[in-house]
Parts: sequence; C-alpha cells; structure tokens
Amino acid sequence: MNIIEVENLSKHFGQLTAVDTVSFEVPEGEIFGFLGPNGAGKTTTIDILCTLLTPTSGRASVKGYDVVRQRNEVRRSIGLVFQESTLDEYLTAEQNLRFHAYAYGVPRGLREERISELLELVELSDRRKAKVRTYSGGMKRRLEIARGLLHHPQVLFLDEPTLGLDPQTRRHIWDYIQDLRQQDNLTIFLTTHYMDEAEICDRISIIDQGRIITLDTPDKLKDALGGDVVTLTAENNEAASLELKERYGLSPVIENGTIVFTIPQGEKFLPKLIGSFKSRLVSIGVHRPTLDDVFLKLTGHAIRDQEAGFKEQMKGMGGPGHGR
Repeated sequence: MNIIEVENLSKHFGQLTAVDTVSFEVPEGEIFGFLGPNGAGKTTTIDILCTLLTPTSGRASVKGYDVVRQRNEVRRSIGLVFQESTLDEYLTAEQNLRFHAYAYGVPRGLREERISELLELVELSDRRKAKVRTYSGGMKRRLEIARGLLHHPQVLFLDEPTLGLDPQTRRHIWDYIQDLRQQDNLTIFLTTHYMDEAEICDRISIIDQGRIITLDTPDKLKDALGGDVVTLTAENNEAASLELKERYGLSPVIENGTIVFTIPQGEKFLPKLIGSFKSRLVSIGVHRPTLDDVFLKLTGHAIRDQEAGFKEQMKGMGGPGHGR
C-alpha cells in the first residue's frame, strides 16, 4: 500500500520553477529519502505534502487524502520536523509537548502518558522541566522529533533533521528514528544532503534543479554506475581527459582538479593504464562507488558545489541561507 502518491507535481514562484513535474510513490513503512543540494526542490516538495504550500499543478496525496482538498485530514496523519527549530524556547520541554497535544486534539486521558513516554524515548525525562533555551542543538532536535510523534502520525517528515549537528549527535538521532520505524511501522520521508543519512534509506530519489534524476535503492544506484570509481590527476588534466576518451572510450569528468571515471574491475585496469598512458600522472586511486559518485555521474557536479553556489546566490539576493 502506498501511503504517499505524487503525480506530475510542480511549483512555481514567479519565474522560478522550484519543483518540476515530479512523480513518485512511497509504500507504508518505508524510509524514503530525497537527496540533493539546497535549492533542489526538496523542502518545497515536503511543504506541499504537508499542506504548507499549494502546488501550481499536479496532484499529491498522503494516506489517501488530497493535500489541497483534504488538508485537515493530511495534517492529522503526519508529523513534521523542520530544518530550523520551531520550539518555544521560553517554555519547558513538557510545556512544548503539552501545547502540541492540545493543538492536535490528543485525548486528555492519553496526553500526559504520551508526553512521558516520548520524553523517555528520546532520553529527555530528566530535563522535562528545563526551559528549551538551556538545551543543546541535539537535545532540541530530539524534542522536536518527540513533538512530531505525539499524535501518533502515520508519516514523519524530516527536513534536514540533523543539519548543523556533530557526527556523534547525528548518529544518536538516527538510532531513535530507526527504533521508532521498527516499533510503529512508521513511514519516514527524509530530505538530506548528507550521504551517510541517504545510505539509511530504503529508497532514494536524487533531485536536482526541481527534477527527479533517478529513484532506487542505494545499492542499485551505486551498481548502476557500472564499476569502480577511478580518480586521477595529471600535469594536464584536459589532455589526460581527452586521452581517456579517445584511447579507452571512457567518459571522464573533471571535478575540483581531479579526473573521475568509472570502469569495471578498476584494480585490474590501473596497471594497464599506468603502463601505457601518455599523459604524465601525478596521482591515481580507485574505490567502490558511493552516493557522491552517483550524484556526480548523473548531474555532472557534486552536491557540495551546488551548496556553495546556492549560498552565494542567496547571499547576493539578500535571502536566507537554507534552500527550498
């Protein structure tokens, strides 16, 4: 059963196309990931699915409810953790959760029990009466996840849930999320530009410039590259890249001063290359494909480059540093 269905969804902001005829389905209980840089359309898509934005065209449903015509039903079915904290920092943890419980109509008899249960789950019981402004970034994220789960949603939307957190805290957050998924058959819709988070997903949709480039499991996406990833630098990268194309029929990409290409059995290919290559090599290496490699192969650029470019663009426009 598909709990999320999206068909030819588009969103325009004036002349800007943020989401461009996107279609996909998410089965119940899946961890589904949107992988892409800031400005790719990830947050806009989530905002439409969560009824915070109205699409320009196309349709989408969550748990069978249309996101335009049945907004209240959709909102009762979902939990949402935003990129930026939306907690009231002058309230305590339990006060934040209690306010959310009122807003979502959690029955009075279940309210306090559910609050205590979730604070215990995210290991904040001992800080339940502390004001949120005294919390670390990781503690705030955990509290937001607890808040998103308070009304027993069927789908939890996580928009860059560990953005700005240190690696250890990020791992702990994901331990909680994985446990929740297993306990309640919770469907999780995640946006991220962290490759290690994308690896956790059952399926990943790579999105760039508002369009879905590909959608599959992490392993199948990496296998589709067709071999190992070889990286090399030469005294003249342009000449070396041309030689790789003409002599070996390869399709190299020059990325940050490094030539990158894929080839089956890369370790066996390297001795042959080194022994006959005319261009003078400076360094060479080989590794199994990663999702970074997949993104580079499919889009022609790395996520980090798009991140930097987007931030510069937003800075020039006087806009915020996070993308939609």
